[in-house]
Amino acid sequence: MQPFHTTPFLLAPLLPFVAGAVVTAATPAGAAAQEPERGLDVHIPYTHFTLENGLNVLVHEDRSLPVVSVNLWYHVGSANERPGRTGFAHLFEHVMFEGSANVPRGDFDSRLEAAGGYSNGSTTPDRTNYWENVPSNALELALWLEADRMGWLLETMDQRKLDIQREVVKNERRQRYENAPYGLASEAILAGLFPPEHPYHWPVIGSMDDLAAADLDDVMAFFRTWYAPNNATLSIAGAVSSGQVRRLVERWFGEIPAGPPVPPVGAPDPELAFTPRLVLEDDVRLPRLYLTWHSPPAYGQEDAVMDIVASVLAGGKSSRLHRRLVHEEEIAQDVTAWQQGQKLGGSFRIVATARPGVGLATLEAAIREEIDTLVRDGIRREEMERAVHDFETRLVRALESVGGFGGKADRLNEYHFFTGNPGFVRNDLARYHRADAAGVADLAGRLLQERHSVVLSVVPRGGAELAAAAGDR
Repeated sequence: MQPFHTTPFLLAPLLPFVAGAVVTAATPAGAAAQEPERGLDVHIPYTHFTLENGLNVLVHEDRSLPVVSVNLWYHVGSANERPGRTGFAHLFEHVMFEGSANVPRGDFDSRLEAAGGYSNGSTTPDRTNYWENVPSNALELALWLEADRMGWLLETMDQRKLDIQREVVKNERRQRYENAPYGLASEAILAGLFPPEHPYHWPVIGSMDDLAAADLDDVMAFFRTWYAPNNATLSIAGAVSSGQVRRLVERWFGEIPAGPPVPPVGAPDPELAFTPRLVLEDDVRLPRLYLTWHSPPAYGQEDAVMDIVASVLAGGKSSRLHRRLVHEEEIAQDVTAWQQGQKLGGSFRIVATARPGVGLATLEAAIREEIDTLVRDGIRREEMERAVHDFETRLVRALESVGGFGGKADRLNEYHFFTGNPGFVRNDLARYHRADAAGVADLAGRLLQERHSVVLSVVPRGGAELAAAAGDR
């Protein structure tokens, strides 16, 4: 790849994105028509093509503002690591900003900022994403930057760069996990919820021992395996044309060779045979209870149903657990619940922080009573409607932006990765409208009553007596 030479960009001011209702548009050739069952009719028109090296490209044209978002998903996350060598995917999230063959260290951000753009990235167990939001006349710059680090990152990878970024990640782990109140809770839950051979057993950031043990050959082999065009999808949304995008993508990504066949990820059955009860003593003032169950994977019908269960139980101040624990009995400072669907399975979690002097056994008993009531008596019509409307509102608000986390470019990539259908947005909404009260209560019973859960108590140091009671349920 030759260095990219630019002429000065004529910058348009970056104005706040303001949008009205999301409306339908004609479905492009090759995309299957999908009819929503009820509710909002939301559609993200797109075109899709694939380069000879296997790179999938999605394009959404939105000329409401002269901006464009370049959104690249690598289909690699912490689930693609192995025991003893964890944290590599997150490590590369940092390394990818540290220079490539034609982009010296620091130039990635400085070039984007000079063009009026900005970027970010993130890593999950299932994928790593990077995005740039730029004025539309800086599209080629963003594509060149991404292509250079996809195809030519290892030309500048050396022991010094690895050591620097390893220390950055280790410091991040200290700040966000080891020295943060309740910071080690998620790691303890994952270890209890999934067996050691399961790819969700360890946290995305990896362990200190594994980060320290990683050598340059390990890290470079990981990159060659996973960071190739045939294991990536590029989504571009904004003031562009499909023809323009195709020419530019073929110019800058077309010469990058495909990588080896992507290894499959195996996931053994993680079902719990008992209820692990874990206790962490931490530098915290108030004890906190975590209840976590195995749940359905992302974007299936049952995933949406468990979203509704989370909303009914703890979705705002009018929810059942918030009303009982925080307002009526005043035994909790706060309570939240969420369904986290992922590629290889999901988890459903309820978290409650106790009021001073309240033991976590009291919170657990009240939470389980409310689950039993939901299963026995079902949910009310207004609870169902509120949950569905809340999801619709959050989705539409996210789609007001073409870029960033959850914007149109990111959403196309997410749907493509998890469902194989970038136009899944209509199906996504339909999942919630298909749900009925009886089905919600039935699934809550099967997952939250009949299955075992991980019970974690995080208590102040010396306060083990505040933990949830031992024993099974």
